[in-house]
Amino acid sequence: MFWKVFVIVFLAELGDKTQLLLVAMSSKFRISHILTGVSSAILLLNLIAVSLGFAAGEFLPITAIKLVAGLAFLAFAYTFLSESKEESTRIKRGKYCPAITVMGTFFLAELGDKTQLSVIALSAATDAERLFSVFLGASLGLFLADMLGLAAGLLLRFKLPERLLEGVSFIIFSIFGLLTLYEGFYMLFDRSPFYASIVIIPLALLFSIICLKKAAALINRRKRKIKGRLGYEIDATGK
Repeated sequence: MFWKVFVIVFLAELGDKTQLLLVAMSSKFRISHILTGVSSAILLLNLIAVSLGFAAGEFLPITAIKLVAGLAFLAFAYTFLSESKEESTRIKRGKYCPAITVMGTFFLAELGDKTQLSVIALSAATDAERLFSVFLGASLGLFLADMLGLAAGLLLRFKLPERLLEGVSFIIFSIFGLLTLYEGFYMLFDRSPFYASIVIIPLALLFSIICLKKAAALINRRKRKIKGRLGYEIDATGK
């Protein structure tokens, strides 16, 4: 049963959004924070799935989860529009918060996703004696699949300029945030794409305006720093 669950979960997770989210996270967090957060989230997710079994599908408020997760992704995308040095300083000072942030983001992304639903279904079809094997197989399969996303992110971090990678990360989180919100509103409005679009389009425009203002302010701040450095160098040389 262990290997059956491992293969099913591993294949179900390949190409999933959380792999791309880990690519984005790799540009912002230390490996230790990511491993701690992801491992904790995976254990909690599979514990929920195995414990509740197939009946959990009736109790999980999937619509609310989608809406909260979408907002969380957009908020996280916004954090990429900041000075890298300042952000690194905050991460170093917060010993535990980064791992908790990673855990919360990963947990919301996976909660109610096809991978967890697969574990719920497998648990429902398994006797109590083999539930622990389901838990181990699902946890290991999910962890190894997502580590591929982390490895890809680390490779890109060494190959691409920091700002370019942060820009890619911003785009990934923004897209997933808006898509997840759309799914939530789609379910909220009785699966009506029309009403979901009416809500999501203004939200997308508002988010774009806020981010453009932040980006413009960041660019102006960098220009002032460059001018200040040039002026200092000119004064130092006496020219």
